[in-house]
Amino acid sequence: MTRRFKTLVFAMVMLLITAFGMVVVWAQHDNEEPVTILGTWTAKQAKQFETVLRGFGIPFRYQGTAAQRDVLLSKVQSGEPPDIVIMPGLGELAEYADQELLKPLNRLYEPQEYGAPWKSTGSPSEDVYWVPVKADLKSIVWYRQGHKPAEEPAPLESWCIGMGDDGASGWPGTDWIEDLVLQRAGPDVYEKWALGTGGVQWWRSDPVRTAWKAWTELLRQDEDAAEDALLTDHRGTPDGNGLLFDGRAGCTLEHQGSFALSFYKDDARHADLMDSAPLLPGGGGEVRPHEVTGDFAALFSDRPQARELIRRLASREGQQKWVDLADVFSANRRVKQAKPQDDTVKHKIAQQLLEGPRCLDASDVMAPAVRGAFYEAVLLTIARVADGQDPDIEGVLHDVQRMQDAQSARGADNRAAPKTVCSKR
Repeated sequence: MTRRFKTLVFAMVMLLITAFGMVVVWAQHDNEEPVTILGTWTAKQAKQFETVLRGFGIPFRYQGTAAQRDVLLSKVQSGEPPDIVIMPGLGELAEYADQELLKPLNRLYEPQEYGAPWKSTGSPSEDVYWVPVKADLKSIVWYRQGHKPAEEPAPLESWCIGMGDDGASGWPGTDWIEDLVLQRAGPDVYEKWALGTGGVQWWRSDPVRTAWKAWTELLRQDEDAAEDALLTDHRGTPDGNGLLFDGRAGCTLEHQGSFALSFYKDDARHADLMDSAPLLPGGGGEVRPHEVTGDFAALFSDRPQARELIRRLASREGQQKWVDLADVFSANRRVKQAKPQDDTVKHKIAQQLLEGPRCLDASDVMAPAVRGAFYEAVLLTIARVADGQDPDIEGVLHDVQRMQDAQSARGADNRAAPKTVCSKR
């Protein structure tokens, strides 16, 4: 072997080693690409969530926005969806899953840790596409400690109501309608209405019509208050402590989910809650199942890092860190939440989230087109009341039913869609 040939061989080996090294470096770089996450949490809660994620040791980039549904749709249409999305809209996630844009989460978490109504399927053999990573209780009314209201329907002047939102404006009103249907008609009717099943035009049925009429009659007690509600943000002013503590003079009750504690800030320690049923228009009946809502994580990417992040976040350990750090609630049965001796209010919320009959937020379960029509109908109703016009209940419900019919005609055979809305116990 000549000296020159040895030199050439040595050079080729070095080139191969260098090339191999470049591949390794590139692969490491690819592995270190941050997991992109799109969620709804902003400000303080976003920072707390990022702290939890940093503890997993997986590079990530989190984006929080109140207009999440629009942002997600834009990213999907541009072909650049996030690796992970966290959102309450199960109907929306079901559509993405039906389009084969979501990756199954099978074996990424322990299903037995999440019971009904949080599970996305009724059978162990079916693919699962989402898991709740934060839970909240609805069907409750907040009041200032020491000022518990009488258990009877409250007049409009007592209610702190804000319909505004950066993203899906209208949902605070749909919460009223949903709760009225649930408390008056019960979970079976509520579930069929939310899923659009049972062969009934539910939007024009007596349970929905009478609930809508009751809410409208409440608004008509004061047209000025109805107009204020239409123009008021549900969180209150940016620098305030929520509607219950900084709202208009005279309002003492707020029909809002357990997440309202974050709006109340330092005044949260002065807030208390009770079941909504006795205070709703026409109340006085027994308390039926509570409405609940969740923020569900889903995967648009099959990257190992994204799957691992979901696994850690949904685990008992990950949920425990999130609950302890951010003062939020979890649907995971194994997570130790608020203790009775620590905080009576938080203990009440935690118990109701995990025990007794519960029903998912109906509008979250509905197909996006139907949900959007629901929001629009609520806003149109309150706007007409504020303007002194006939709210035209029959007309707005006819329009929503027409959207429901159109959605069904397009083919409702979405295997990923939620099968149940309410737990049996």
